[in-house]
Amino acid sequence: MTEIKHGQNEFYIEENGKVIGRIQYVPSGTTDDGKEIITVTHTLVDEDQNGRGLGKKLVYKIGDFARDENKQIIPACSFAKKVLERKEEYRDLLTE
Repeated sequence: MTEIKHGQNEFYIEENGKVIGRIQYVPSGTTDDGKEIITVTHTLVDEDQNGRGLGKKLVYKIGDFARDENKQIIPACSFAKKVLERKEEYRDLLTE
């Protein structure tokens, strides 16, 4: 199982002491109803790790994080936007 760690405004995956994937976000204010907003800026996975689904795992992790912390997401990263929009359970987290 792949362990996803939480760093400073990012989640990341390490293997053998090397970061092989990360998703980064920045705090971005609050919604009209007071929920904090985070903007997902980048999802990066090393090219030699393609095909393992690590990018999707990172996006799902940030979706779960937003849900647990009662946050909304602005998906500036096109990959994260596509993944979150395709999964019905994350669509309610999206904002502009």
